[in-house]
Amino acid sequence: MDKHDIPSWLLSLEKEDVEFIKNFILNSGSLKDIAKYYEVSYPTVRIRLDKLIQKITINESEENEEFVSFIKKLSIDDRISLEDAKLIIEKYKQEVHKK
Repeated sequence: MDKHDIPSWLLSLEKEDVEFIKNFILNSGSLKDIAKYYEVSYPTVRIRLDKLIQKITINESEENEEFVSFIKKLSIDDRISLEDAKLIIEKYKQEVHKK
């Protein structure tokens, strides 16, 4: 695979995320085995996987506006609440459509 063939969603992930994906695959997708590997609870692994899914979804979305992606990332990283993120994005979209 050429460097130019690497999907943008993969390039946007942090090193720890890529390592998690690698370990997930090596453990045949078993969250139970991943929990043992990282020595954490199953719900902790589930939350991490859900956040990883959100990161990938954000980067794959057709609505790949830089500002919207930034706000969604803040929400995923628990820097702002999901409700606040939705309000900010909705207000942003209203303002953009006015122009």
